Amino acid sequence: MTERDFYSSPLAERYASGEMLALWSPQRRHCTWRRIWHALAEAEYELGADVPLAAVKEMAQHLDDIDFARVAEYERVTRHDVMAHVRAFGDVAPIARPYIHLGATSADITDNADLILMRDGLRILRDKLVRVLGDLARFAREWRDEPTLGYTHLQAAQPTTVGKRATLWMEDLVLDFRDLEYLDETLPFRGIKGTTGTQASFLRLFDGDQDKVKELDRRVSECMGFSGRSLPVTGQTYTRKLDAKVLGILAGIVASAAKFSSDIRMLQAFGEIEEPFERDQVGSSAMAYKRNPMRSERIASLARFVLSLEPNANQTHSVQYFERTLDDSANRRLVIPEAFLATDAILILMRNVARGLQVHPARIRRRLEDEIPFMATEEIIVAAVRAGGDRQDVHETIRKHSMAARARVANGEQNDLFERLAGDKASGVTRQMAADLGDPRRFIGRAPEQVDEFLANVVQPLLVGVDDEVFHEEQDLRV
Repeated sequence: MTERDFYSSPLAERYASGEMLALWSPQRRHCTWRRIWHALAEAEYELGADVPLAAVKEMAQHLDDIDFARVAEYERVTRHDVMAHVRAFGDVAPIARPYIHLGATSADITDNADLILMRDGLRILRDKLVRVLGDLARFAREWRDEPTLGYTHLQAAQPTTVGKRATLWMEDLVLDFRDLEYLDETLPFRGIKGTTGTQASFLRLFDGDQDKVKELDRRVSECMGFSGRSLPVTGQTYTRKLDAKVLGILAGIVASAAKFSSDIRMLQAFGEIEEPFERDQVGSSAMAYKRNPMRSERIASLARFVLSLEPNANQTHSVQYFERTLDDSANRRLVIPEAFLATDAILILMRNVARGLQVHPARIRRRLEDEIPFMATEEIIVAAVRAGGDRQDVHETIRKHSMAARARVANGEQNDLFERLAGDKASGVTRQMAADLGDPRRFIGRAPEQVDEFLANVVQPLLVGVDDEVFHEEQDLRV
């Protein structure tokens, strides 16, 4: 049998990046376990526990050479993954063997490793998110003053600009970025707390010296990159509320991406803006003319998956009785890596779409021409009253001509409302006035200036120091 005879996650085969896949690999996870064991033994040695320096040095020499076949053999016997890895580590570090995991419980290793992996995963996503912002910033700047129909209730509304609409997508991502940054800066380490979080085993190890026990926790946390950020109290595990916080950040990112993808899909249906479509790309196996927004649809599809995982984390937290139960374990093995992999895939897709958006100004202007005359009617009424007209009479005149013009538009013909009004003296509209009112730039307000200010004051500071090299797409299937 080959690997093709077994199920493999599409996130691994088709969507997520090599960088994120490597982060959640068995090699990375279990090498992280060994690094925690080494940090623990080194701190115990430095604080005077009965751990020889030779054992600490030997551990350091074997942090990455894991014999996974040997680990599997041990786990078949022990039915315990941590003890299987302890024994495999001891095989390659025989001097250290008696001291590996000294005083620790499994969660001292596994929980801390999970927090390290989640922290590193957040940083991978942060870098991708910033690059998406950079691509959307270029798009917004290019199209800052291109008028386009706004939509409220999915109905045509007062015009905005193509660039201004892009800033709305970016604003969502900026809020996500700030949430992510805050969590990265504050995410705590579980620390070295022992079996039920009381540190009793370490208190015995140091003959009742509480200061050394606290220092042990501090040193290991600092060694693993969590200086000053160890949870003050835990049960056997860290509170699963931390998992919920992390998945909440991921859910926020993918919700923003899904909103972006929905807008692009509708704009593509209107013919105004399209996602990239390559020369040899096939839109449909049957309809050869199709240009389906498959990237945006994939973003929406994967986003629903991640959004469905967020409640799972809070549900898991809610049933962790007392100091811990084990019904979280199998669940978390699935939920946490998959959430990161799917979010990673979504940001890859989002950047690909943002970099290749195709704007069709002629189509945008045609749609504006269909609607601008109706939007100008309020201004016409005000001008007519100022010129001495009766507001109610003018309103009725405009209403009748508007209904006739709307019927033409519904029939696929050009909106002729301005021509009708200019030809009816009762409206008070001159041909010059009609020409002036037909310019959509009259209706976009400060949209171009808002783009400039948002990019300069909000986005640009986030992009300082970002390497602008081409983002390497690892497989064509991934975009």
